[in-house]
Amino acid sequence: MTLEEGGEDLLHLLKMPLNEELIAGVDEVGRGCLFGPVFAGAVLLTSKAEISLLKAGLKDSKMLTAKQRKLLSHRIKNEAYAWALGQASAKEIDSVGIREATELAMLRALQKLPQPINLIFVDGKLPIRLWKGKQKTLIHGDRIKPSISAASVLAKESRDRLIKRLDKSFPGYGLEKHVGYGTKFHQEALLTFGATRLHRASFLRKILPS
Repeated sequence: MTLEEGGEDLLHLLKMPLNEELIAGVDEVGRGCLFGPVFAGAVLLTSKAEISLLKAGLKDSKMLTAKQRKLLSHRIKNEAYAWALGQASAKEIDSVGIREATELAMLRALQKLPQPINLIFVDGKLPIRLWKGKQKTLIHGDRIKPSISAASVLAKESRDRLIKRLDKSFPGYGLEKHVGYGTKFHQEALLTFGATRLHRASFLRKILPS
């Protein structure tokens, strides 16, 4: 597995209590970035794990510090019934568009989980069109469903680590600091150095001269 692909997969599987259904939370990270893949996390939590993680401070990844996300990421991986990550590359984003690429990343994460899943909760208002099972979209789901919050934490932590590693291969763009988002520094670097092979060309039309 290449550096760009991240190198992470489903790593943990506990025994689900007999009285609990397999319900997964799904969330994406990096949808609005100019550089790198879009990531998705999928997490199955038992009721016991939900309570434990909420007590530990689990919430939407955007409301956590980098240090908090790192600590929670370890706990989620240890306490979740199952978890997985998926991604879609910058090339795929340019080829099929960001919505379909995001759905592909989510689907790839879900396909690594134990099957069949009874239901998935998807953050936002857009369903995963390729998912054949039951699903429910939830606006601000990462604030109200622990499994979605956990998925957002894992996806954010993993994607940030990947982009920061890639900073060494693509110096000058400030990836270590903005992890691919379109900050002023990032846009000025694009005007100076041009785009790399991991930039999303379809996102740069208003920044780079044609």
